[in-house]
Amino acid sequence: MTPDRFFALLLALQTRRDPVTTTDLAAETGVSVRTVLRDLRWLQDAGFPVLVERGRWGGVTLLPGGALDTARLTPAERDQLALHGLDDRQRHQLGAAADGRRAREKVAAGAAGAAGPLLPLSAVVTTDSRPWFWSGAQGLEPSALVGDVRRGVRLRIRYRRAAEADPTWQLVDPYGMLAKAGRWYLVADRSGTPRLYSLERLTDWRPTAAPRRLRPGVSLADAVAELTNGWETSADLRIHGLLAARHAERAQRILGSRVTVHRPGEGPAPTPGPDQVALTLSCRNLEEVRQLLPFGADLLITSPPEARTRLRELAAEVVAQYAEPDPGDGATDPTYPPPS
Repeated sequence: MTPDRFFALLLALQTRRDPVTTTDLAAETGVSVRTVLRDLRWLQDAGFPVLVERGRWGGVTLLPGGALDTARLTPAERDQLALHGLDDRQRHQLGAAADGRRAREKVAAGAAGAAGPLLPLSAVVTTDSRPWFWSGAQGLEPSALVGDVRRGVRLRIRYRRAAEADPTWQLVDPYGMLAKAGRWYLVADRSGTPRLYSLERLTDWRPTAAPRRLRPGVSLADAVAELTNGWETSADLRIHGLLAARHAERAQRILGSRVTVHRPGEGPAPTPGPDQVALTLSCRNLEEVRQLLPFGADLLITSPPEARTRLRELAAEVVAQYAEPDPGDGATDPTYPPPS
């Protein structure tokens, strides 16, 4: 949500006592109804008492206590209110921690005075977007790059792809930057095709004098949705198997949307046993069968045959790795294991 739309939407709600339709809100803010619904959910998540009632007699209402005094906010602080979803560490990486903190303090102070006995959401909810066991930031700092991105010019970036040993120079048209799961990415078009560039592998860049050339009507949010949706839903290979039921929740936690744990009677053949569940793993290539190794003998791949063969090869490599005892592990010491 842009700062202008954020305040326009709040103003449209604050100036009405009766419910207003999403169609009217869309007309006033100059966006689609779908965008208005997404913005309303953002306001609700941010703690504003927005009531959305569906149906013929429904509408959108801002309940008492939801007014925001915008006079005390600087332009930079308004910008920070629109930049949601970042924690303090990520704002610091962008060099904008102070503006974000002041904006949240002003909003929280106004909300606390109007909400009566209710504690502000900012006092009872915190966020941490870093992955578990995260080792810390690596590669290029986002604050170093964001200035040239905000200038709206084309960039020459020196980038090393995962399969390449050495980085190469590329000319890109940047939409902006994405913070996802503790990592930063540059979102840009290359020859009209959207790309995600991890800052961990971006080694250098040069701004050009030419303005960026983006696809008409495509925003940063649109480009991110196009990239992430395609990444998560693309699957050239589906691997089916039977998993011990006690590991079903663990599989969903580790593999996320890539795995489907089927309900009884809905999965592919063969039918799972009484203590098993049927699952399907969506993969882009055969090598991703490696993701199933942590489940060991509690998982049986049923199809396709090439997935069974590849996992058998991987298992054989693990067995061969430990076939010869390491003299340093005590296995050849006659006193090992020590007497109890």
